[in-house]
Parts: sequence; structure tokens; C-alpha cells
Amino acid sequence: QVTLWLKKIYGDMPVPKYEVNERTVDILHEVMEFNEENDRDVSLLIEDMKDQATKYEAEANYWQDILGESLGLSVGSLSQEGTMALNDLVESAMALEVEDTSLTSFYSAINHMSSELFKTKSENREMERKLKTLTEKLTSALMLEKQLDEDIEKVEQSQKAENAKAESRSKNLKFLEDKSEDLKIKIEDAQKKLIATGLDQSLTH
Repeated sequence: QVTLWLKKIYGDMPVPKYEVNERTVDILHEVMEFNEENDRDVSLLIEDMKDQATKYEAEANYWQDILGESLGLSVGSLSQEGTMALNDLVESAMALEVEDTSLTSFYSAINHMSSELFKTKSENREMERKLKTLTEKLTSALMLEKQLDEDIEKVEQSQKAENAKAESRSKNLKFLEDKSEDLKIKIEDAQKKLIATGLDQSLTH
């Protein structure tokens, strides 16, 4: 899931390399779920706005027919100033989603929108806090991964050096063992030669 999501996010661009382990995948999965939830909320909001626009357009056509047939009024019969005021009124009503154009409806809608704006800002701050926390976790995980790689490399280098020392000591030990054995043989040969010459053993120590 995370791999497919990253490919979708980056599109034609290559996905940055990262160490695939349980911690980084868990963090990326949290970010993925957060973004997908955000996308769903935006999609629902867009669909709702489209529905509202269709509803107001139908209602506008209805009232336009009523005004034209009953009062003989049309947009073309209004002055430029009247047309601008009507457009502003319609746009304000659609933006505030009021059922009528009374001052009470407008004030009520403005208060409601102000409350929703405050709520949205609070939610956005909470989302930003969560995203910051997730980003810090991911950064920490990547830094820890890098440190572990460096430590492993140091251990491997140290192990190579120790192996080289051990091999050298082993070669020196083999040389000393061979040398010791050679000296023993030479000592025995010398002792035999001394005995063969008639050396009195009491004179040796």
C-alpha cells in the first residue's frame, strides 16, 4: 500500500530511496492514511458544493420565471446599479448558503460561517501538529538508520583489522613453534656430539 501510494504521489518522478523496515513503513503508513483522509474530505466538500450550485441554479431559474411572469421584471429591465446589487446579493446568498435574502438569514449564516471557520482553523492546526510529529518521527528514524549503518560499517572495519591482527599473530606463533622445534633438534644434536667426544657429564649443569 505504501509503495503504491508513494508512486501515486511522485508520479513520473522517482520515489526517494529509503530503508524498508517496520518503523519507517509504519510512519509512512500513518502519513498515507492522513493524506487519504484529507483527500476524501476535500472530494466530499467539492461534491457538496456542486450539489448546492445545482440547487441554487434551479431555484434562481424558478424565481426568474416567477418575477418575469408575475411582475414583468427581468435582469435586462434593471439599471446597471440594480443589476450589480442583484448579482452581489445572489453571490452572497450562494456563498452563505441561505434559504432567503432576509437580513436575519444573512446574519445567522455569517455567524455560522465564522464558527465553522474557527473550527476549521483549529482542525488545521491539529493536522499541522500531527504532520509535524510524524515528520519528526520519520526524520528521527532515518537519522537512527543512518547512524546504525555507520556503526555497522565501523564494526565491520574494526573486525577486519582484528582478523588481520589475529592472522598475523597466528603466523608469528607458527614461526616461533617451528623455531622452537628446530632449536630443540639442534640442542639434542649438540648434546649427542658432546657425549660422543667423551665429555664428562659431571661437568655440565
